[in-house]
Amino acid sequence: MRKIVINGGKRISGKVTVSGAKNSVVALIPATILANDIVTLEGVPDISDVTSLVEIMEIMGAKIERHIAEGILIIDTRDVKSMPLPYGKINSLRASYYFNGALLGRFGKSTVGLPGGCDLGPRPIDLHIKAFEALGAEMSFLESAMHLESVDAKLHGTTIYMDMVSVGATINTMLAASTADGTTIIENAAREPEIIDVATLLNNMGAKVRGAGTDVIRIQGAKNFHGARHTVIPDRIEAGTYLALAAAVGDGVIVDNVIYEHLESFIAKLEEMGVRMTIREDSIEVHKSDNLKAVNIKTVPYPGFATDLQQPITPLLLSTKGRGWIMDTIYEKRINHVPEMARMGAKISVINDKIVYEAPNELVGAQVKATDLRAGAGLVVAGIIAQGTTTISNIEFILRGYDSIIEKMTSLGVDIKLVED
Repeated sequence: MRKIVINGGKRISGKVTVSGAKNSVVALIPATILANDIVTLEGVPDISDVTSLVEIMEIMGAKIERHIAEGILIIDTRDVKSMPLPYGKINSLRASYYFNGALLGRFGKSTVGLPGGCDLGPRPIDLHIKAFEALGAEMSFLESAMHLESVDAKLHGTTIYMDMVSVGATINTMLAASTADGTTIIENAAREPEIIDVATLLNNMGAKVRGAGTDVIRIQGAKNFHGARHTVIPDRIEAGTYLALAAAVGDGVIVDNVIYEHLESFIAKLEEMGVRMTIREDSIEVHKSDNLKAVNIKTVPYPGFATDLQQPITPLLLSTKGRGWIMDTIYEKRINHVPEMARMGAKISVINDKIVYEAPNELVGAQVKATDLRAGAGLVVAGIIAQGTTTISNIEFILRGYDSIIEKMTSLGVDIKLVED
């Protein structure tokens, strides 16, 4: 079993470069199936979710060249076959459901195991199923897999209203509708930057997607898909994690490869706390910041405060002065990091699914467990802030979404290492 060991309590400085967005690339890779050609993705992060997706694609017949150091993935999907996908690998990541939309769009059918990923409470896929059925597919269950097949060998454009804002359902609908006859309109669509990123790749491959980034997306079905070259957007969640760390214990840290517009709500909270920053075209420098004040945070769909950033920012909140709370309206049960941080001495608790905290806190090293991806990132930040040694187990969650986290933290002066137990 691998663990992360951190000797904390030290100030950090330097420069860290943000990798490509995990939440984009896990949809971009399945999307290449629609091309039936060669697609080159640049800025691909070296994370375990990418490794799992590559393995699944190769099982389906794709030929893939992966240049990890350069962040390049060359995917040839001309020999891909629609086949039942292996439950074990599918169950390891949430984004496996994007294979449904891509395979349905290209072949008119898909058989994909139910998705896995982090346990954040109920995350139903009924919105996905509703959209696929509206496009003309029928759904049935084959053992532990969901089977979808178009009724008359083709999908048909329609108007789909999303009962709730969902990034996954919006992207999946875009994938399937890209080849459907006629026009599909997605109402109450998610607006996240990752939606725009996927739409950009689809359009570069020959799709006709308009309105991505707004709450109404129009997709004119297309037939002539082809290869393309695409650069993944920077990971706004990784960027926010390093910004929070820099605000807590930084003596001057530059976070490079950042799109400020993707982080406006997060940066607004840092400014409300009193964090001193210099914002440039594609980087943010965090200056040494003292006497930060506690704030309240409420996560909402983009462009509001991202649910994925509430756990990484929690250790910074514990370093402020005052009292505050965090309310996650996206995943109410995203609270498993709270008892782990309490084990490190934090004055933090959960009351009716609302996280309440009192600061400042003198965190101390402890043995803790990552319960999901972003909770793990929050524990890494807490371990760096804390005095003494922190050992984090279940780190496979962290490696799913943070590229070269050990190397990047080390470059900032963090005493951190990955060990085999």
